[in-house]
Amino acid sequence: MKTTSQLLGAVSAFALVVMSSAPALAEGTNAGATITNNVSVSYNVGGITQNAETASDSFTVDRKVNVTVSYVGPATSVSPGQQDAVIAFDVTNLSNDTVDLALASALTAGAAANISNFRIYRDSNGNNTFDAGDALVTYLDEVAEDATVRVFVLADIGLNAVNADVFDVTLTANAHAAGGAGALGAELTATAGANTSGVDTVLADGAGATDLANQGDFSATGQYTVAGAVITVAKTSRVVSDPVNGTTNPKAIPGATVEYCITVANAAGAATATDVSVTDDLPFDVTYNNAFGIFVNGNATCSAGTPGGTYSAGTGPSGENQVLADLDDVAAGQTRSVYFRVEIN
Repeated sequence: MKTTSQLLGAVSAFALVVMSSAPALAEGTNAGATITNNVSVSYNVGGITQNAETASDSFTVDRKVNVTVSYVGPATSVSPGQQDAVIAFDVTNLSNDTVDLALASALTAGAAANISNFRIYRDSNGNNTFDAGDALVTYLDEVAEDATVRVFVLADIGLNAVNADVFDVTLTANAHAAGGAGALGAELTATAGANTSGVDTVLADGAGATDLANQGDFSATGQYTVAGAVITVAKTSRVVSDPVNGTTNPKAIPGATVEYCITVANAAGAATATDVSVTDDLPFDVTYNNAFGIFVNGNATCSAGTPGGTYSAGTGPSGENQVLADLDDVAAGQTRSVYFRVEIN
């Protein structure tokens, strides 16, 4: 007994080491396996050992279905108008059988008008990054026990989405029988009634983001958060001088010089606005003051700018003269300006 106990202790210690270094296991013995138990009874009659009597029992292991879905990573920051915005999920088969997993994505929070064109891709090359090698799918084919598959959900963000808009997108994986390579099998449902001699099905999945427990499916929710610029534009004018009063209390009369001030402001907490371009269509009643020029990247009061911009004659939509100017990036909380002068005709 002592030797046996020591041996069992050694085996148990080894088993613990193996389990601690292995990944999470599926639900045990494979579905469809036959478990056979044999028993032998020995006895004596009149002090003579008789032939042992034996018996055996066999049963078939049933299918225990369990699938999980987990959202990978933090909320994804997107821009208004962005195409193919990506979020990632891991789908794991914890069943004791190979299964197919039908996939579906759905918007569960946020304005539907500002997000569209949902698609699901499988990480075909296993690099955990969405790239050209990944395959567009509607289901995961022949997912083995313990296997985890990375999938990506892509969507297009509407141009009218604004800073801090949030879109919750839920991915659901629903267990189906393995239908063979390239074919989605039948949806798995729980076997009703008493245990049969064949392979019964037990749905052992938990409740996910939008699904109930013991339904054969599981869901998790990812999120897109819009990081957009919040731009406001203002245009003001001031009379600099007139031919009668000069610079003392000048009035807007013909021949007066007027300074236009255009400000571009970005709200605090917004994303940086890049490639900021200003196009100003001059009224036909004024003439551009070339001697003064155009100043760009000024402050909120249209001062401290630097010479820049372009005067373009007759290029407006109705043949107006135009002032064109490119500004530096406008970060959150910043204001940049363009200012120039004209004379009233």
